[in-house]
Amino acid sequence: MRDYKKYNVWELGHQITLEVYELTKAFPKEEVYGMTSQMRRAAYSIPSNIVEGCGRESDAEFRRFLIISQGSASELEYFTILANNLGYIDNDSFEIILDKVNKVRRSLYNLIDKI
Repeated sequence: MRDYKKYNVWELGHQITLEVYELTKAFPKEEVYGMTSQMRRAAYSIPSNIVEGCGRESDAEFRRFLIISQGSASELEYFTILANNLGYIDNDSFEIILDKVNKVRRSLYNLIDKI
């Protein structure tokens, strides 16, 4: 069994999740079951799939969960673009979170490639 805490990509995913929770606190109340929920779910799916993959026995299973995590990062990228376009997050916050999401996607790609 792998220790997920040893993976920098898990730490980055966790930090992104915390930041997304903070960002979405200011979203309109009517989005609580819409974009707020979807964005948070996509964010925490990144590190949680890494954790679940680490708990699996084979490299193939670990790889599969990393690919799922990568899909969640892509989903989060879209939600950040949409939130910015709707004026829910300012341009500075958008650039910061988008940069981190792209970094986690690249890191996942590199880890998947090594397995």
